Amino acid sequence: MTLTRNPNLDLTTLFSPEQKGEKDQTDPLIDPCPDWWWTGLRPTEVLKALPIPNLATCTRREVLDYFDNGWLMTEVLLSALQGEQAFLDPPYHQLRHPLIFYLCHPAVLYINKLRLAGLIHESINPYFEQLFETGVDEMSWDDMSKNEMDWPSVREVVEYRRSTYKIIRELIETLPDLEDSHPPIAMDNPAWALFLGFEHERIHIETSSVLLRELPLSVLRRPEAWPNLHPSAFAESHTVENELIAISSKTVTLGKPWREPYFGWDNEYGSRQVRVRSFQASQYLVTNREFYEFVVAGGYQESKYWTEEGWAWRQNRNTKWPTFWVADGPAGLHQYRLRTIFEVVEMPWSWPVGVNWYEAKAYCAWKTEQDNSPAPYRLLTEAEHHCLRRGNPPVNLNLTWGSETPVNALPANEAGFYDVFGNVWHWCEDDFNPLEGFRVHRIYDDFSTPCFDGEHKMILGGSFISTGDEATQWARFHFRRHFFQHAGFRLVRSDDGDASCDAVLISSQSNGVKAYEGEKILAENLMLHYEFADEVMPYNFGPKNAVGFPQRIAQLTLETADRLGIKKDRAIDVGCSVGGSTFELARGCESVLGIDLSVTFIEAAETLRRKGRLAYSRRDEGENTSQAEVCLPEDLDRRIVNFRRADACGLPPELVGFDVVLAANLICRLPSPRGFLGRLCGARGLVRPGGLLVLATPFTWDERFTPRDAWLGGHDGEDSLTVLQGELNQDFELLDTQDMPFLIREHARKFQYVVSLVSLWKRRSD
Repeated sequence: MTLTRNPNLDLTTLFSPEQKGEKDQTDPLIDPCPDWWWTGLRPTEVLKALPIPNLATCTRREVLDYFDNGWLMTEVLLSALQGEQAFLDPPYHQLRHPLIFYLCHPAVLYINKLRLAGLIHESINPYFEQLFETGVDEMSWDDMSKNEMDWPSVREVVEYRRSTYKIIRELIETLPDLEDSHPPIAMDNPAWALFLGFEHERIHIETSSVLLRELPLSVLRRPEAWPNLHPSAFAESHTVENELIAISSKTVTLGKPWREPYFGWDNEYGSRQVRVRSFQASQYLVTNREFYEFVVAGGYQESKYWTEEGWAWRQNRNTKWPTFWVADGPAGLHQYRLRTIFEVVEMPWSWPVGVNWYEAKAYCAWKTEQDNSPAPYRLLTEAEHHCLRRGNPPVNLNLTWGSETPVNALPANEAGFYDVFGNVWHWCEDDFNPLEGFRVHRIYDDFSTPCFDGEHKMILGGSFISTGDEATQWARFHFRRHFFQHAGFRLVRSDDGDASCDAVLISSQSNGVKAYEGEKILAENLMLHYEFADEVMPYNFGPKNAVGFPQRIAQLTLETADRLGIKKDRAIDVGCSVGGSTFELARGCESVLGIDLSVTFIEAAETLRRKGRLAYSRRDEGENTSQAEVCLPEDLDRRIVNFRRADACGLPPELVGFDVVLAANLICRLPSPRGFLGRLCGARGLVRPGGLLVLATPFTWDERFTPRDAWLGGHDGEDSLTVLQGELNQDFELLDTQDMPFLIREHARKFQYVVSLVSLWKRRSD
């Protein structure tokens, strides 16, 4: 049964027909859980999260216990799913993989990263290690992931996990770095990859719990070993008065010290000093009762409270109340219960509300109007969150409870604030951003960098289910604005009445992805891809032979495929920009897919595909512009061309086995070039065995796009082509290289002349 609407909308959707006795009782995954499910330890008591290991003092036993603790959490959590089909059905919003992916993904990452670190040398199952390697980071709330995958059976995945468990356990038991009195395990030590695997698994325990919370109760059973709901879930609810507390101006330092003896993700390191202006913040997180007032007042029907993008999301989803609220009565009565991970309970009004970023911002705008506030309410900034951190009171972290708690259930900190850490994450005003001194880690060079894009918002403080690194003061996490996590917010307003705040926002000047949005860059690329030589370069003394690069690279690709006898049924153009090379490939291929991360580029290319023409404005001199129009040739079959927005560093897993792959002027603009190159081969490679790969790049390395540590050469005397060959030679044969120029017109008298190195590769047959 594939869901197409939120099962938490009301009680009728929450309990599907399977709840009424129609389950397949022969399915071995129907309660009780079969013995073969458990691949390591078995639960003997209610789970308790162990603290993150100190890498300077941890013993071999402590590390083994910590691994077992996280591994068992995954299996206990996902043992809740009732029946094979529950693992295979995607979530109702179609924006994430089905849960079978998250059963296998942590195990696959262990194997892949430990191999990369040199701690193990053999694969278990190359097909699994590509199929389950990369999760989904959907581009937007209407970017429906296809989920058209043939997934292995649960039993096959469990056996893979069993093999992985044995390998990791043996590694821990024999690793010299864990001998008694070992020196601190630093991030340049290969053993760091082992702890990376531990923390990666704990991230997915939390995110998988949200996916379970989005499923019908009929396909779930609360595991006996899972922590209970907080007792307030079954007690009479109460409300709290949420007052503002003043915080004086102060200077805070962000960032985790490099010598801190605990594992950390790359984005935690570095530092930034911030002088925070005085502000006021609510002593509690915003509660269900407070947010209920916004719902009843019609806040979901008033566009004036929402950002433009947030309103479009609300309309698309027809959202009328928070996603984990369950309507309990006729429409309009506003009677609600609350969906937890495994149950529905009477609404606990004093628990923090769980919402996405759009909803949090809409509430702030509404509350500003209601209170006639002298300054607008908003969310915390990262620096302001640091200002609230005083003392070390008890917190709802580390699965102490299996749910949120009342916002006043635990003591306030020394500044008078409750739940600065734990209960639910805090949505922030800041875009996810690197600190000064940030550098990628070679074992996971694309953990953070693809998300420094201005489209991911920071969340801080952890939730009730956060464990390990997520539960530390250093955790800096991020999600897209529409994403649901166990996340809420706290009201803030500036003392100076200024609507702005000191949040870090990614701008086109500081970010590679944003640099490819906007009218100026669109016009430059449309001219690069479609205009005739005399239009782009009207001067006879100019390099007219550099015009028409997309057509020339596509023609070279088709000619090479023909010369080698490679069929051209399916082609993909990765980093297609506005589609000039994609359309040219259609002259010789049966079907062509263009992929690009830029919204602007994909929208332009899609308009050309549908209409065959596109008007635009090009810059001539200063602010003076002239109108132009791209018209595709009449003889071009646009029906065989499609475009899709996707990240080249995290291509959707269903994109495999293309006959022809073109990636022109792409790899030196990626945050993780090796991440893309690794996707080209293997059991589920982008290029099929015997297929053609054409790469073109000027090797213009730039830290706005690619962290220096992720460059393929270009520093310390390393030649980029030599490094590229080293990355590809095992799976591809280099056929030829040649130089190919291209020309970008900025305005009528300024041009960029660039020479790309084109390399032609044939994937070796398995």
